[in-house]
Amino acid sequence: MSGNVYLYILTAFAVTYLIRVLPLTLIKKEITNRFVRSFLYYVPYVTLTVMTFPAIVTATGNVYAGLASLVVGIVVAVFTENLFLVAGASCVVVFIVNLIANAL
Repeated sequence: MSGNVYLYILTAFAVTYLIRVLPLTLIKKEITNRFVRSFLYYVPYVTLTVMTFPAIVTATGNVYAGLASLVVGIVVAVFTENLFLVAGASCVVVFIVNLIANAL
């Protein structure tokens, strides 16, 4: 069993290394295609969204509290652009929704 663990770690290392190194070695000149450039521009934002959205919804243990917090956070962010207010409003909404859910 322990021999397999080292093989798994080596395989994970090789795959991760190749994913990071191959684009650097294969693409030597500047990318001029507008579609590819715009695609690569948005990749970090999409990746961050895909990683954080499920965590926002499920972190509270109550999906409705997570969804309500997400909606309130988006609204507060659009109107105030203040991260402290977004976090505070989202926490308050989760607290209130959980109080209501526990009372029922």
